[in-house]
Amino acid sequence: MALDSKTEARKFKIVGTRPLRPDGIDKVTGRARFGADMSAPGMLVGLILRSPHPHARIRSIDTTRAESMEGVHAVVTRADFPAFVEDEALADVLDNCMAGEKALYDGHAVAAVAATSGAVARAALKLIEVEYELLAHVTDVDEAMRPDAPALHEDRADETVPAGMSDNVMARHEFGHGDIDAGFAKADRVLERGYRTEATHQGYIEPHACLATFGSDGQADLWCCTQGHYMVRNTCAAILGMEQGRLRVTASEIGGGFGGKTTVFLEPVALMLSKKAGRPVKMVMGRAEVFRATGPTASSSIDVRIGMAKDGRITAGFAELRYQGGAYPGSPVDMGSMSAFAPYDLEHVKTVGWDVVTNRPKQAAYRAPGAPMAAFAVESAIDELARELGLDPLEVRLKNAAREGTRASYGPTFPAIGLEATLRKAKDHPHWSAPLGPNQGRGVACGFWFNFGGDTCVSLNITPDGTVTVSEGNPDIGGSRASMSMMAAEELGIPYEKVRTIIADTGALGQNDVTDGSRVTFAVGLATIEAARAAKREMCKRAARIWEIEEDAVVWEDGAARPAGPNAGKHPPMSLAEIAAVATNTGGPIAGHCEVNAEGAGVSFATHMVDTEVDPETGAVKILRYTVFQDAGKAVHPAYVEGQFQGGAVQGIGWALNEEYIYGEDGRLQNAGFLDYRIPVASDLPMIDTVILEIPNPGHPYGVRGVGETSIVPPLAAVANAVSHAAGVRLTHLPISPPRLLAAIGAK
Repeated sequence: MALDSKTEARKFKIVGTRPLRPDGIDKVTGRARFGADMSAPGMLVGLILRSPHPHARIRSIDTTRAESMEGVHAVVTRADFPAFVEDEALADVLDNCMAGEKALYDGHAVAAVAATSGAVARAALKLIEVEYELLAHVTDVDEAMRPDAPALHEDRADETVPAGMSDNVMARHEFGHGDIDAGFAKADRVLERGYRTEATHQGYIEPHACLATFGSDGQADLWCCTQGHYMVRNTCAAILGMEQGRLRVTASEIGGGFGGKTTVFLEPVALMLSKKAGRPVKMVMGRAEVFRATGPTASSSIDVRIGMAKDGRITAGFAELRYQGGAYPGSPVDMGSMSAFAPYDLEHVKTVGWDVVTNRPKQAAYRAPGAPMAAFAVESAIDELARELGLDPLEVRLKNAAREGTRASYGPTFPAIGLEATLRKAKDHPHWSAPLGPNQGRGVACGFWFNFGGDTCVSLNITPDGTVTVSEGNPDIGGSRASMSMMAAEELGIPYEKVRTIIADTGALGQNDVTDGSRVTFAVGLATIEAARAAKREMCKRAARIWEIEEDAVVWEDGAARPAGPNAGKHPPMSLAEIAAVATNTGGPIAGHCEVNAEGAGVSFATHMVDTEVDPETGAVKILRYTVFQDAGKAVHPAYVEGQFQGGAVQGIGWALNEEYIYGEDGRLQNAGFLDYRIPVASDLPMIDTVILEIPNPGHPYGVRGVGETSIVPPLAAVANAVSHAAGVRLTHLPISPPRLLAAIGAK
């Protein structure tokens, strides 16, 4: 359902300011508790045995020697889990957590132990004997689509896949409208180009960790670092065949997620070990395990065809996208296909996406999953066409920009959106006209993200002394505790310092969807505002009772209940604290609640501009200047918004220049660590400049749009366009590592 959330024209007192973050002191002093910081009496250490082969049939597993080792309290394999899980997606999650008939990638879990120490657990893993039958493997998406490619699964393709294709093709997605052949016939220039991106990891600092306690009464508790503890509860309960209400999950502080902690990897295993051992079990992944066994984003192979008239009007756009999502169905190619041309108002457009499986770890979301790769391809082609026709690349984008009323390439009609505003702001910015030196280039690109709403539950409780506690069910990965406190304070008319927001466990609130899709500030904020309004209505009711007047004769203004007019009597305003102090005598505790499936999230657009310098001798690329222009709807806490803009840009820079999963011919990951998988560090980057635009989202009472994901969509293309101009050669394969750039320069 959608709440009555029409955006109000109002002057904010707290929203839009920059108060101190509520988690700052705990984090800088080390008091904050992350996934690996919890302990319990009698706790055991759990470790996982992982397959060294990319594709192998598991003939047998002998755990006898490990089980008999002193200090080992439990060993589990797939045989300890339910033999059948009805839901196919959940069955894949279970198979990913603990391999069944086959190990499908290097690092796939095949057994686990719980022992009195890490040393004992490591020794026990060496005693587990696994007999493998090695099978042919495939890690490249295009190779996996060949009819003769080694098949990971049989009969898993859905009805959208044409007959005769590889068994590794799981689904086909198509979007668009118009007649692309007619559109191409109108073009003065048609560009066809192929693009590739490699898989990249979210690179969160904190590895996966959890602590599980499974009691003999069938009740279980789980502490874990996650982006969605309700999802963890629901998934683990289904996999273990237990009622959801018997499993309570508490989310720890989270040391980064970016979409990579929206699924489960360790949690069902830890619960099963605890159940079998009768003791709490703690599991913490090593960094190599994180790389080998938890989802990076998909790698992609994309063909783009775009037609453009001499004046810069795009006459037609077509893209075929092939994404590999690892060993199981569910790559984000559908969202890539929808977002590829979303920034543009096109009469003729079509995208086709293929979901493909390979012998790699199951992909997980990474900030706007699927969109950055699609934007890289389309925005690179638009840039190349504009240059060929001698046109300004910003003007071309302005001419074709989606606006309010535009029919989106993936179907719906856009309401009020901010793409045109970001482009105009970019064109007028000093960055666009700044001079460039030798071997330097400037690139621009646009990006889009859908933004989500979903199930949300919030409780707002007013204490007897007039302070307020907001309980929400979404882990804070982007400043939501500050934002919720600000919106509650704004609505109640009290100081920000009087409100504290906490993340409740799964037993305290109703269902909450995962912290993903840039949904939290929008959806939880909407619910927080409505919960505050419910509390205000109750406080007005209490004041009316005290004043012995009708309820509708009381209004809430500036943090106090007041008579609605002179006919209501001359009563002095009653502040929130005054009403709370006598609540026991007027009806009891005062609270506001909101449960909603939030709709109206409002799509998001951004334009990025970057200057790069290329060293033609070494192939090294230096980022000289970077500016982000993005519509936030309403920036609740501008410092957090700027941080989201900057973080997405930095991750996109890493994706564009250095980051990639490298598999050898043996199908094993060769760079499972931060020494060989190179993410950007401070010395690689300039200060990222940000320009916040505020085009209110009509679906939210304060006009809020999510901002966390759009900022990673344009950087791949913006950087590639800049490097292409600096090097004098078009780059179509990411990352643009020094060897790859030197090869392109040499080939020119």
